Amino acid sequence: MRFPVASLLSCGKLHFRDLVIKGSESEQQWRDIISQYHGIRKVALLPDSEIVPPVFKACAHLQSVNQGVSLHADVLKQGFKSYTSTCNSIMNFYIKCGMMGSASILFDGMVNKDSVSWNSVIHGFLNNGDAEVGLDLFLQARVSGFKSNVASLVLVLQACWRLGVITEGLNIHSLVIRSGFAYDLSIQNALMSLYAKCEDLESAQRMFDEMSERDVISWSVLISAYGQVGEFLDALKLFQEMSMDTAIGLDGLAAIAILQACGGVGDLRRGMSVHGHLIHRGFDADLFVGNSLIDMYSKCLAVDSACLIFDQMPQKNNVSWNSMLSGLVHNEKYSEALALFDQMKKEGIAWDEVTLVSLLQACKKAGEAMWTKCIHSVIIRQLLDPNEMVLNSLLDAYSKFELMQLALRLFNSMKRRNLISWSTMITGYAHTGRPDEAIAFFRDMRLAQVKPNIVTMLSLLEACAASAELKLSKSAHAMIARNNLAKDLAVSTSLINAYAKCGDTKLSKRVFDKMPERNILTWNVMVGALGMNGHAREALALLNEMESSPVKPNGVTMLSVLSACSHGGLIQEGLSCFQRMMQDPMLQPNVEHYSCIVDMLGRAGDLQNAVKVIRSMPEGLEAGAAAWGALLSACKRHGDCELGREAASRVMEMEPMSPAGYLLTSNMYAGTGLRGDMAKMRALMRERGVRDGNGYSLLHVGQKAHRFVAWDACHPQCREIYCMVELLHGWMKLGVDIEEFIFWECDWDH
Repeated sequence: MRFPVASLLSCGKLHFRDLVIKGSESEQQWRDIISQYHGIRKVALLPDSEIVPPVFKACAHLQSVNQGVSLHADVLKQGFKSYTSTCNSIMNFYIKCGMMGSASILFDGMVNKDSVSWNSVIHGFLNNGDAEVGLDLFLQARVSGFKSNVASLVLVLQACWRLGVITEGLNIHSLVIRSGFAYDLSIQNALMSLYAKCEDLESAQRMFDEMSERDVISWSVLISAYGQVGEFLDALKLFQEMSMDTAIGLDGLAAIAILQACGGVGDLRRGMSVHGHLIHRGFDADLFVGNSLIDMYSKCLAVDSACLIFDQMPQKNNVSWNSMLSGLVHNEKYSEALALFDQMKKEGIAWDEVTLVSLLQACKKAGEAMWTKCIHSVIIRQLLDPNEMVLNSLLDAYSKFELMQLALRLFNSMKRRNLISWSTMITGYAHTGRPDEAIAFFRDMRLAQVKPNIVTMLSLLEACAASAELKLSKSAHAMIARNNLAKDLAVSTSLINAYAKCGDTKLSKRVFDKMPERNILTWNVMVGALGMNGHAREALALLNEMESSPVKPNGVTMLSVLSACSHGGLIQEGLSCFQRMMQDPMLQPNVEHYSCIVDMLGRAGDLQNAVKVIRSMPEGLEAGAAAWGALLSACKRHGDCELGREAASRVMEMEPMSPAGYLLTSNMYAGTGLRGDMAKMRALMRERGVRDGNGYSLLHVGQKAHRFVAWDACHPQCREIYCMVELLHGWMKLGVDIEEFIFWECDWDH
């Protein structure tokens, strides 16, 4: 396109300015601006500083990188490098084309930088995802005395919470106030987001309350903040207030926050209402909204609706598949979850760590250990480098299946281990009846300088209770106090149980008395602790105290009290409690309570009334193996073989593979001199393949546990042990007080 010299001269800057104003109307007019510039240069006219910036703006709009770079070279030749406005235009061109390296070089070489220069480069880096460089430039700008604009301040605040530099974000808040931007809506929303991401809901709420005007972003940020910390009811309350403001319309961001809150509290009705509103507003086709709808319906146990949403989505991403997979697992649709995973593989959908964790949850809950091993083998075969979340899920699955050898091998192969890894192993050993390994793992964790959390301490206390380690329980208590975990209700309750299992009810009661609040489990554990340690009257006194408290007894409480009365010989008190239960519609006794009464009467030798209790159980309740077993044990103790035969028959009918009934019956016959019947019972055990587990004693010496089975001579110091046992037995026969030897610690080296 040719431009006569006379025409260009007559046009002048006015014509070029008119062309620039029209440039925003179409891409063709942006191209005309560039063509006009080339026409000016072709006739050897020198453009001025007002003509150059619009040309770079046109190059940026058209993403014409080659032309922009060529024009940059032309500008340098013409000596415009010293013009700040021209350099700003060139820098903006590079930023909008994503060439941050060139923009940074140009910025560093600028002779004179103004506020536009600083704001442009800061905005550019922050907008292109390089938060660290953008924030560093912002700090340099503050030192240099340049003022930031609203757009840059908003992006800087976003960078602060993304990078986790909350202190710097708070400093910027004070800068905002000094700069006079404190009442700008976009700044206020950004500050509220900062506080929300820090989970400082008090400051976020205060900021929200002080806002003179609010838009949908303001409401969405605060609703999301409450949902983020699990305060879903508060989030829904905010949504109700938002709905009352007719000027505020629901957008996609707010909808996602509301759906998350509905799923959090299981409010299906409200979730469906929001879904209908989204359909009316045309948001139902949005990918993120669709994913949130799947999650909401799944958490509200309406998985069929979630599947319908999933099937009707016009497009899906990994989050869609993972949300549907997680929803099926949450609703115990394990086979459907595995089928969906197969569909993912057929359609070539890339699966990630979230997919694997959901699959491992399905395997664990379905009780399929083989599936867990298959997933592990897939990870190994495909040479994946799973993150800690996947490896910890594998550890947890192996622990739940009691495959602790595989769990240990996996744990030892992990390059990085976090608190969850250690806690999972400790929990696994504690739950599988291996408290010594759990305690040893805890010691190794402390040596690795990993700080325990509530889950770790709960598992450790479970191990302490199982091993009856009073010394270690006290050490755990001290660690709980040092880490300020004693305020946690579950930890204090577990501590009461651990001390009780170690036989120290005084320490249990001390922990109980110091608790600022107690729930039903706490009371039940304390009542049970007193009962199991022979303090039946104290258990009854605590029951009376409990009835005067806000927490009322339940069936478990009464079962603990009845058991305490049974073992403490308080027959009348136990029967009185049972009568109170029968008169209270909220405490109607079940099979376990009747079994406890049978045991109580049986221990007292009142076998006939014990039988009457079994045979007079109300309709809907039928005596089980526990009740007949208690009666059989009483018959054995009191030598009533006639009634014992009936009880034995019932027990072996209900639990044919349990050795307890056979052994009780055999011992009953032996105690009454019926050797032939005893031999028959032993033969019946062998015929049915019933195995008797050997009883054993456990003694802790130093950091090691020693296990002794009856007539076992495997221990290297068994001779000394049996000699000591014989000595203690002799002293007991002579009436010597041997209480001082109960907690005697043996010196195995002498």
